[in-house]
Parts: sequence; structure tokens; C-alpha cells
Amino acid sequence: MERFLGEFPSVSTAEWEAAIAGELKGADYDKRLIWHSEEGFAVKPYYRAEDLKDLACVDSAPGTFPYRRGGRSTDDWKIREEIDATDVESATRAARAAIAAGAEEIELSRFLLERSNELELLLANLGEIPIHFDRADERLFGLLCEHLGNGQRSARISTGCDAINSIDFAPEIIDAAPKGLVPFTIHGEAFEEAGATAAEEVGFALATGVDFLAAMQERGVDLDRAAGALEFSFAMGSNFFFQIAKLRAFRMVWARAVEEFGGSRSGELARIAARTSRWNKTVYDPHVNILRATTEAMAAILGGADAVMVSSFDACYRQPDDASRRLARNTQLLLKHEAWMGRVADAGGGSYYLEALTDFLSREGWKRMQEIERRGGYRKARIDGFIALALERSMAAREKSLALRRRVLVGTNQFANPAEQALGRCESSRMSKPKRGAQPFEEMRLRTERHATARKKTPRVLLVEFGDMKVRGARSNFAANFFACAGFGTVTRRFRTTAEIAEAEGDLIVLCGADAEYAKIAARLLPKMKALGRATPVIAVGNPENAKRLAAAGIADLLHLRCNRVEVLTKWQERLGIKS
Repeated sequence: MERFLGEFPSVSTAEWEAAIAGELKGADYDKRLIWHSEEGFAVKPYYRAEDLKDLACVDSAPGTFPYRRGGRSTDDWKIREEIDATDVESATRAARAAIAAGAEEIELSRFLLERSNELELLLANLGEIPIHFDRADERLFGLLCEHLGNGQRSARISTGCDAINSIDFAPEIIDAAPKGLVPFTIHGEAFEEAGATAAEEVGFALATGVDFLAAMQERGVDLDRAAGALEFSFAMGSNFFFQIAKLRAFRMVWARAVEEFGGSRSGELARIAARTSRWNKTVYDPHVNILRATTEAMAAILGGADAVMVSSFDACYRQPDDASRRLARNTQLLLKHEAWMGRVADAGGGSYYLEALTDFLSREGWKRMQEIERRGGYRKARIDGFIALALERSMAAREKSLALRRRVLVGTNQFANPAEQALGRCESSRMSKPKRGAQPFEEMRLRTERHATARKKTPRVLLVEFGDMKVRGARSNFAANFFACAGFGTVTRRFRTTAEIAEAEGDLIVLCGADAEYAKIAARLLPKMKALGRATPVIAVGNPENAKRLAAAGIADLLHLRCNRVEVLTKWQERLGIKS
């Protein structure tokens, strides 16, 4: 390999930059080649070994402090599957079927214990399979301590009991908890679903854990036992490399935090359970959710999650069936047994970009934790509204980026299929919680569907092409894509004269041409339509400098890249008689 590479002369960064400057021909380097993420990270067009020069622990081995490269010497994670049955018989049957089909951990998301013997029956049937009880109360804790205390079961059991809301009775639980029971969870996924950036997720989850450890230390609880009583759960979004770096960064800062408290190596390794995000899943074009979940699961695996759960593609709008659950399970089975992603620990380790990103998120996460500490800790910052305000700002920015199409949900705010119908397959109760980014668009689409069902008709949008071939084609495609987001079908036609346009049928006329031509077209078209007694609204695609003049001439609206799609489409739904 060295002999092969020796045939290629080394190229310095200065030489690369000079070559890039030549290709840019005076264009702004930052605007053209630097992407500024919502976390504040300036992503460069390329990274080199020199970018790792001042980074900490890059050369550490997997499984060693501070666990930048993972907590294991291999990356063989556990495939976790959610079972939403509420009674012991149904839960046991579903869990055993999932295990037989490849699941390695079970999460009971809705299981409610009614009789003490039910727990014994459940555990006996599931053998040495790790179980996560998402719902837990003091009664369940008592029964778990009693059952696990006899040493008959070695498989890990964890619960979703919120650590920060359990401060008062946590010391008693930790003191009684036998080996193998992890009683509390820090719910990092709640921050992601509330709009947090990756840096905020790291910082807020860290601050929550630090507050818990401080509270346990005040109450005389052994620090390693307090840290060992925690599982961290994270939701994985679609920003692939940022999500990988998020888990790597969190492990580092948590290890450092436990070290600062005086903990030992046994308490410094965070156990992380990751699942695919709910926020970016969509009702329309739902099979795209399978692709989203695949990249999210890959990010969780490459980030070193201990357990990964993939949600069914249709869970956002209906009760998943056996087929959709099998697809979700098989996503991980393929990654593990066919893509062999469990064979290598920290496969992304050493990537210049990923290491730089990991370092950035760890530093930014630590800064956010310190800011919360200066405010009196996580619990006080939450009561004072600081956490909620930060999440509201981040969510508003996220939602705006969707409305402006800077963030894309394929099949929803970009490349939507206007002919798709979803009204008949949606369960409203499952669509409302938790909040999803696609919901404003889905509400528009469903309004259009209900209108079409009631009126037996969908508004007809006529895209009028004229003038320059490149401009008209690009703008009619933009308009078709724009209106598809509300379920509007479009018809594209080319016209030679304004008289032909004035007589054309449509509920809305959209002019698709060059900006310079609009004033002339409007001056001729609008009077002709008025003379014919036609009140069909006319809008144009573009953002010309003479927008006020066009409005005065009768152009009802302008569509362009900076339009808020939700606001504009909702307005035109109402204008065309489509209402809630």
C-alpha cells in the first residue's frame, strides 16, 4: 500500500485551496462551499489529518476511557423491539414471536402489571432476554427487586422511569436494586422530539444526568451505583454524520462528568439505547419512512449505541401490523448479518470529518451543561422555563426550515405525489402525538382530500408556460412541486397568446416564465379576462423587482424559493374554498 501511495505526490492544503480558488473564479468561498449547520458548526468542503491535531483522545481504543470510540471492543449492538401489548398473555406471545424472528431485547411500552404472579410468568417465558419496561412504578420496582434478588436471572432489566422526576425515591430504589436492574432513564429522545439540535441534545441530557448524580451524592448514594442506575435514550434523526457524532460526543462528556464527581471507570461508561426518530416520519409516501429508519439505525450503530430500536414505518398513522413490524426488525437483521456492521467497533473512527464533528459536539454540549449549571442545575432551569424557551426557539427554526424547504421531507414538502390518498388509512389518534414535522403539510393534504370527497372535485391549477424554454420549464416544475404539497393536481400547457390564456380553463392560473416578461403579460391578460367575465386568480412564479407593480396590475401572488409553503398553500386553499 505504501509503495502504491508513493506513486502519488503529496498535496498541501495551500495547493488545494489555490486550486479551489481558481475554480471559484472570484465567487465567495464561504457562501459556495461552507455549510453552517443549525448547531453552529461550519462544515468545510474537505478535511485533512491536520484537522485532528488538537483533538483529545482520537487515538484511544474502543472500550477505553473516555469511550469516544465506543464502550465495546466490537460493535455488536442488541436489536430491541417494541411490544405494545398491555396484558401479560399478549405481551408474552408477541415478545416470543419477535425473539424467534431475530429480536435480542424487548421493550414493553404499554405493559401494565395487574398481579404479582404476572411478572414471574413473563420473565419465565422470556428466559435470558433483556427487557425494558417503559412504564414502571414502585410496585413493579418492588417485584423486580424481589425476583432478581434470588439470582435466578442474569439478563439485564431496565425501565423507562424518568430519573429526574424520581429524585425523592431514587435512593431507596438504588439501594434495593440487585445487579442487572437499571431502574431509571434519562430521556434524551424527548429533547430531539421537542426540536433540540444535536448539541442541545448532548448538553441537556448531560445536564439532566449531572443533576441526578448531584442529588444522589447529596443523599449519600454511592456515585458508581447512582451512575449505574441510569440508561440514556436518544432518538436518531436523519442528519447522518451529526447523529453518529452525537452519541460519540455524549459518551465522552458523560465519562468526563462522572470522573469529575469522583466516580470509577465502572460508572463512567454510559449505556445508550437509541431508536429511530418519530419527528421526521410521514403519513404520505410512508414507505420512505423505511429508508429514513435505515439510515437512522446505521447512525445509531456507527455511533456505538448499546441497543437500537427501529419503529415500524406506519406507526405514525396506524397500528403496525405483522408485516410492518417484520420490516422494521429485518432492517437491523440485514445491517447485522448481511452488512456485517457488528463486526467492527467504531467503523467511522479516524474519519477526519467525523472526529472534528465529534469534538465540536462534545465541546458545545459541555458548554450548554455549564450554562444550565450556572442557572442552578437542570431542574431549576426547567422550572424557570430556560429549557422550554431554548427548545421552542430550536423547534421554530426547524419548522421554518421545513416550510421554506431548506430541510426536506421527501414525499411531503418536496417531490410529493398529489394523486396519493391517505384519508382512508389514517387513525387520527396516532397522528397527533408525538409532534411531527410533517403535520402542517399533512393537515393541508387531508383538507384537500376531504374537500375532494365532499365536492367530487379537486381544484385545477393551470401552469402556463411561455417565453424562454429553460426558465419556463424550471418554473413550471417548481410550481407543480409546490402545489403537490397540498394535494393539488396541476396541468401544464404552453401558450402563444394572452387571448388563449384568458380563455383556458382552471381554478387558478400560474404564469411560468421570465421575470422580465410578467409586467407585459399581466397588462394584456388581466383586462382580457375581465372582459370575458372571468375572475380566476392569476399568480406568477418568481420574485421580480417590480412585484408591487405586478400586484397593482392584478397578479394575486408570487411563488418563489423564499415562500413559506405552509402559509402560502393554506391561504390558497381558503381562497379556493378548501377549509377545515
